[in-house]
Parts: sequence; structure tokens; C-alpha cells
Amino acid sequence: MNRIKKLFQEKKDILSIYYTAGYPNLGDTVAIAEELERSGADLLEIGFPYSDPVADGPVIQASSKQALDNGMDLKLLFEQLKDLRKKVSIPVLLMGYVNPMLQFGVENFCKACAEVGVDGCIVPDLPMVEHEELYEPVFAKYGLSNIFLVTPQTSEERIRKIDNLSNGFIYLLSSSATTGKNLQVSDTTEAYFSRIASLKLQNPTMIGFGISSKETFDKACKYANGAIIGTAFVKSLSADDVQGSVKQFMKEFKP
Repeated sequence: MNRIKKLFQEKKDILSIYYTAGYPNLGDTVAIAEELERSGADLLEIGFPYSDPVADGPVIQASSKQALDNGMDLKLLFEQLKDLRKKVSIPVLLMGYVNPMLQFGVENFCKACAEVGVDGCIVPDLPMVEHEELYEPVFAKYGLSNIFLVTPQTSEERIRKIDNLSNGFIYLLSSSATTGKNLQVSDTTEAYFSRIASLKLQNPTMIGFGISSKETFDKACKYANGAIIGTAFVKSLSADDVQGSVKQFMKEFKP
């Protein structure tokens, strides 16, 4: 059984943390992963930086630019992750945009993920139809989950299709905005989350975008199997004391 499926079978209120590879310092990628696991994170999403991160708000955009300026790219990221599984046991996803993945070569990318022990990917701008027609066999060959995103505007038909194509979890965007906005559970959002729950999907769900505190995390967990924190965590990282800043941030969630 893969690590993602096992996690969702064994736990609820799953805390997933997103951060950008090579930020704040080029060599921090694995040290942050280790400290996050020690501090109680259940799942990690490591962002591979890209020059035009359209779904990201200003904080993650800035971290992406800094990481690129530091010299991060996919080749280096896979080198950094080669001993990942000697140090980290929780599920790890890579998150980023389709362009760097295509430049690297999709098969090369999936093979490298499998070799270093990455469990799956989130590629927000990879069209579902392309995944299905071109890349699904490659992901399957290397045992990788491709995590699809659902927004408040996604139709039931498309959600059902995503559910059938998924073998990890489904990422529910709390809104159609970019990352970094605070989660506001309005009547509209509540109706959206209730609508998803009523579909009785076969895959678990995680809520992302706008989760920044224990309060918003707990709120999201009422509607899904867990939640994803990105902007608030990235913002908290101190280049001078990376591990200390991770510990400090995680205290709110796992005291």
C-alpha cells in the first residue's frame, strides 16, 4: 500500500505543509522536511520553483523567485532528495507547474520521483485531459499519484471524473483566488464543502488556500480529511534559523 493511502486510513485531521525547495537557503530542502516530520506534520508538499507561478500569491511567488535566484532547479532538487527516505518517512508530494516538468521530460521526472521516494505530484496547470490521454500510464508505471484540484466552480461531472482518475486524495481549493488569502467560511463556502461531502467521493479530500492558523485548520477539518498550509508557513521561515522557525511555527498545530 502506498504511503498516501496508508496515511488516510490511519489518521484524520491530516496536516499537510507546503514549502518551496531551495528556500530560504538553497540547501534547506531536506532539513525542513526532517524538522516538519519531527514537529508533527503528516504530509509534505515540496514546491519546485517556476518563474511564472500563476496560482500562487505574493509570498509563495517571492519564495519561488528567491529559490531560482539561489540556483534551484529540478535536477538539483532530485539530487538533494536522493537520501530523503533515510530521513523522512511521511508521504511527500512535489508541487509545481507543468513547464519545468515538460522541459525535464515527463518520464524522466516520474522516474526520478520514484527513485527518491516521492509519492505523487500536484501540477495545477496540467489539464486533466492531457494527464488522462498522455501521462496517466507513465504516472502508473512509477507508482505516482497525480493530485487534482477542485474549485467552488467545478461541475459535479468533472468532480466525478477527477474522483475516478485519482488514487491519492482530491485537493479542494477553498476559493478560486490565489494562495495566501485567509479562509473565510461563508454560507457560499459552506454550501460548496457540503456539496462535495454529499457526493460521497471514493477518495479523501484536503482543503487548501487560506489555511493559516489552528482555527482555520480546525474549521477546514470539519469538512474534509485534513488541510494544507502553505503561505503562512513559508512566511514564517527564517533564513538564519530555519529549523528553529519550523519548530516555532508547528507549535500552534502540534503543541
